[in-house]
Amino acid sequence: MNKGNYDISCFYFPNYHSGDKHNEQWHGKGWSEWELMKVARPRFKENDQPKVPLWGYEDEADVRVMEKKIKTAADYGITNMIFDWYWYEDGPFLNKPLDEAFLKAKNSNDISFSVMWANHDWMEIHPLSRAYVHDQKCQLSGNISERAFWEAIDYIIENYFTRSNYYKLDGGLFFSVYEPHRFISIFGGMDATKRAIEGIRRRVCKAGLGELHLNMIARGVRLLQGEQEMTIGGTALKELGVDSVTSYVWVHEHRVPCFIEEYSVYRKRCENDFEVLSKRFEGLPYYPNVTCGWDSGPRASQTDVYEDVGYPFGPTLVNCTPEEFEKALRTVKKALDASSLKTKMFTINAWNEWTEGSYLEPDTKYGYGKLEAVKRVFGPDD
Repeated sequence: MNKGNYDISCFYFPNYHSGDKHNEQWHGKGWSEWELMKVARPRFKENDQPKVPLWGYEDEADVRVMEKKIKTAADYGITNMIFDWYWYEDGPFLNKPLDEAFLKAKNSNDISFSVMWANHDWMEIHPLSRAYVHDQKCQLSGNISERAFWEAIDYIIENYFTRSNYYKLDGGLFFSVYEPHRFISIFGGMDATKRAIEGIRRRVCKAGLGELHLNMIARGVRLLQGEQEMTIGGTALKELGVDSVTSYVWVHEHRVPCFIEEYSVYRKRCENDFEVLSKRFEGLPYYPNVTCGWDSGPRASQTDVYEDVGYPFGPTLVNCTPEEFEKALRTVKKALDASSLKTKMFTINAWNEWTEGSYLEPDTKYGYGKLEAVKRVFGPDD
């Protein structure tokens, strides 16, 4: 269990279940990203593939499966599961693990949850041939209408914010947005977006739910096609009505410099992120991130030559051991302890980003090693 002094928020990527209408249209009945993991293979000598889940290729939309995830997360000190949440012009996408499993789990109140609106384009990369790396097909556009936007907000308020275990940061309902620039583009500019944010707050207040805590995801590196680097500073975000900033994954701030990079070396490049990003977004609280690993190879065609030609073909972190992950956790803990943040919150990428090689869930190589690292650093003293 967590000592109680830290809020450990773990991102959850919900594409390991069957029955999603879009996935079945694109890939066939029963498809999920587990299919990519099953056929993943080593692309170079040091490449640790395939990564095999210790629990097997379970359907995360099964309530019993989700109950095991919740129990494990709570037992090892995770306090908040941030679900990557998708809503396009035709409505929700990949929402079954949250709506039909987590919220219906008998032990759902054992952990808090929240949503991060992953408002990016959904690209055809499952898997992607290197021939189309720079010409990816957009399957679902993040440029939704204002009508769809408000439908999504009303859905969030009614179905999530009303839950007693919805995560609150400094007293406000935590709602994060993945792409700030796209969020602004929906309304056509800063002034209109500011009015829209005020409108969200009014709706939350009218529902009798108190205050909203609006968070934005920082990004200094363009990774996926269609993404934009974040050029808005803390002052502008604060004027817009944003309450805080955090990061989703280390590779959004630091390009992996070598095609094959040791996690231990790359980790040291990220050690000063809290200080650097706190200054970049001065005026707003910045909550740091710890990343478990990085290997997007499973999303790349397994028959194509694997070279650094663009996501998902690209640099890989190797030797992402629990011991090295623990060092990253201790660095963040030290930074939080020295900070003036009211709530000592940080994010972890991720609970289950298997196809990007960043996950806390146990695998057949390290078992529960990374979860045990969380518990050693943030769990109760013996």
